Amino acid sequence: MTTGPAARLSIRGLSRAFGATKALVSVDLEARAGEVHAVIGENGAGKSTLMKILAGAIAPDAGELTLDGAAFRPRSPAEARGAGVAIVNQELALCPHMTVAENVTLGREPARALGVIDRHETARIARAALDQVGRGDLPLDARVADLPIAEQQIVEIARAVSVECRVLILDEPTSSLGRDDAERLFACVRRLRERGATVLYISHFLEEVRAIADRFTVLRDGKTSATGDVASTTDAEIVRAMIGRPASALFVRGERAPGETLLALEDLAGVTKPERASLVLRRGEVLGVAGLIGAGRTEMLRAVFGLDPVVRGTVRVRAFTGAARPAVRLAQGVGLLSEDRKAEGLALAMSIADNVTLSHLGGLGPWRLVVPARQAAAAAQWMTELGVKAASAEQPVSDLSGGNQQKVALARLLHHDVDVLLLDEPTRGIDVSSKQQIYALIDSLAVRGKAILVVSSQLPELLGMCDRIAVMCRGKLGEARPAKDWTEHTLLEEATGLRERAS
Repeated sequence: MTTGPAARLSIRGLSRAFGATKALVSVDLEARAGEVHAVIGENGAGKSTLMKILAGAIAPDAGELTLDGAAFRPRSPAEARGAGVAIVNQELALCPHMTVAENVTLGREPARALGVIDRHETARIARAALDQVGRGDLPLDARVADLPIAEQQIVEIARAVSVECRVLILDEPTSSLGRDDAERLFACVRRLRERGATVLYISHFLEEVRAIADRFTVLRDGKTSATGDVASTTDAEIVRAMIGRPASALFVRGERAPGETLLALEDLAGVTKPERASLVLRRGEVLGVAGLIGAGRTEMLRAVFGLDPVVRGTVRVRAFTGAARPAVRLAQGVGLLSEDRKAEGLALAMSIADNVTLSHLGGLGPWRLVVPARQAAAAAQWMTELGVKAASAEQPVSDLSGGNQQKVALARLLHHDVDVLLLDEPTRGIDVSSKQQIYALIDSLAVRGKAILVVSSQLPELLGMCDRIAVMCRGKLGEARPAKDWTEHTLLEEATGLRERAS
């Protein structure tokens, strides 16, 4: 690896073992000043170990680290911070009982004579740091415990900025954030990049990497698998570097046999969207819906399920015709997986068992009672079938990874034994390994005769797992055609209206 003059952080041959386990094996990485550098890899790839070494939490066994051309070998987090390298972990290191200003200056409080803290200078430093990250509106005297998690994260970033941070490490920063909060975080990261800081962005979510990073390094099995510019590298190439095989290998396809029509839409229209949607979904098939965000895909699913009103057209489920409430749709055998699993799809504070059985408690006890042992056994069955990794069915869903949370949401639909599954962005925000498991599950459900309608913004995903695909453009759903008749290019043309304007 050649280190140019603009290299801010250079890592060569970095290795670290824990007993017989080799966490890192001769890792190379170079991050430049004024760039966001994504460090990508599946769970266990070595990302966390690498970041702990950079943050001074653990020492490497071998290798060289340089910071702006000078040797960098921090022996503690304080030493790393003093050199200008700070980390914001998933579990934030703040003092919840203290104020925003006190947390920003924590550990280096400005003092007057006799060690009395200078409150005025504390406020000045905190305000300047918050201004740098674009959140000068945060009240300095607010207790951190009273702030939402997204704003707590901003406070920790401001703390790093206040010590003239040259390298900021963000470890899975959106794991606890909703979409709007994630966008605000990205805006903050872009400001830091413009000011010349180097941001190491740790993630296994390719959509996030596309949104925020300039360059990337992929770790696989503790080794550097690939590095390059995000803009000139395809998702398929990054996935191959992550998992060691082509992206097409993520998809499996069993013997599907499309049968009777279970769901039919005719000129369906909602209050604002969709404007017009017609389709036929048969037992034993996966029908995909492509389109740009805001085209009306989610609104269509919500109208079908009864969450949004239908103003025109018909929805037919088997022999049932007409609009219905969600409870009626569930009784008819239709289930919806929301695109926002944290806000709408799961009760995060409740257990896995509660979430799986929430909509269907029948058979879990006599006289409409729920016997906890039966409930746990029912949930455990689905956990085994879907490969949910958890300590037990009593574990809170909030403790699970994104992929396992998505499996729990799917398990509820399967426990309810629905025949029609409406899946809205079923793999958003989960790692590649979990995506592969979701793809396999969707295929097995189609083979077993379930009818599956999938909305996804990932075109390779739709092409890889669907039998037919329809495209929604500006609220209007086009004709569904066999997946083999589409390419990413033609799907995008249809979604953006280029074909319509050309004809």
